[in-house]
Amino acid sequence: MSNELMVLCLTAASIGFLHTILGPDHYLPFTVMSRARKWSMKKTVFITILCGIGHIMSSVVLGFLGVVFGISIMKLEALEAFRGNLAAWAFIGFGFTYFIWGVHKALKNKPHKHVHIHDGVFPHSHDHSHNQEHAHVHDQGEKKSLTPWILFTIFILGPCEPLIPILMYPAAKNSISGLLLVTGIFGSVTIITMLGVVVISSYGVSFARFGKLEKYTHALAGGTICLSGMAIQFLGL
Repeated sequence: MSNELMVLCLTAASIGFLHTILGPDHYLPFTVMSRARKWSMKKTVFITILCGIGHIMSSVVLGFLGVVFGISIMKLEALEAFRGNLAAWAFIGFGFTYFIWGVHKALKNKPHKHVHIHDGVFPHSHDHSHNQEHAHVHDQGEKKSLTPWILFTIFILGPCEPLIPILMYPAAKNSISGLLLVTGIFGSVTIITMLGVVVISSYGVSFARFGKLEKYTHALAGGTICLSGMAIQFLGL
């Protein structure tokens, strides 16, 4: 390995870590949605990894196309900037919509009584509100949610800004194997950092008890995602 390639590898690892830590959109959505929707840690990890791969691969594919077809860095940077704006507004839109839905759900949630009759006999009733967990004998399993796929789509739109100009193009001048190595290091460090922050924060948040505000967890999750999108769009995070 040449000294130049070694420097690029170290740079890839450093940028991958800092790029992730300094970008709240890389971990906050998973932490707050995991808490609001009561995802298991296994599901949270799976969704984080899936979105991380989509996030990285979109820029990797674009970068490889640029290298193969000789597209100028300026054109690719302009496209990445457009994708970044699109992803930021998608975060803002999704977060705001989810916030409104969460507020509506919280205000609509009033204690009420359910009466059930099983096998034609033995009626039973119970009082509850829909933000509280309760068991029904006739439950048919967990409802499918589009939320993970919405997050996945937004992360595909979101670019890894430093990957192409700072890492992929310089590595391509060294060799194809160097290009693959540098890209692999950047992607691996990015996903591992995302996963580490999400797992630690999700574990910590799982102990939080909001009391009467518990019914507003969906609204809080949506508001957090909306604010993270605004931080990207207006603060350049």
